[in-house]
Amino acid sequence: MSETTEQLDDIDRRILNALQIDASHTNAELAELVHVSQPTCLRRVKQLTENGVIERQVAIVAPDKVGARLTAIVEITLDVQAADRMEEFENVVADEAAVLQCYRVSPGPDFVLMVQVADMPAYHALAHRLFTTHSNVRNVKAYFSTFRSKFETRIAV
Repeated sequence: MSETTEQLDDIDRRILNALQIDASHTNAELAELVHVSQPTCLRRVKQLTENGVIERQVAIVAPDKVGARLTAIVEITLDVQAADRMEEFENVVADEAAVLQCYRVSPGPDFVLMVQVADMPAYHALAHRLFTTHSNVRNVKAYFSTFRSKFETRIAV
């Protein structure tokens, strides 16, 4: 267990669970929901944020409502796996808005990307920009989602 995990108490866990369900609560609402005073709640949320436990608070957008109907899970294998070449590829995909997540993985491919685009022509354009023009990309294997049966952002705390 990490040092931060060991320092989380029941109040922190209740706050984190409540925020993961709905981060739009006011401090007063959150305090009432987790059964602590408002000053305690405010201090705890601030502390969890400063310690990096809460990375950020965002709105989750429905992809189909904004024209991003195609989800692709893409495996990438590089020719050269030296640390600087891995970082170089990560920097390329970091600048691409359609790449929602990028993971270094082992064994198998070097990276797995989660990509959200409008349609197949948009995926082809992205693949050309990121993969075919990048000299260190050896292999690309893409899987296209036909149905999302589960999507969750909560982490058990």
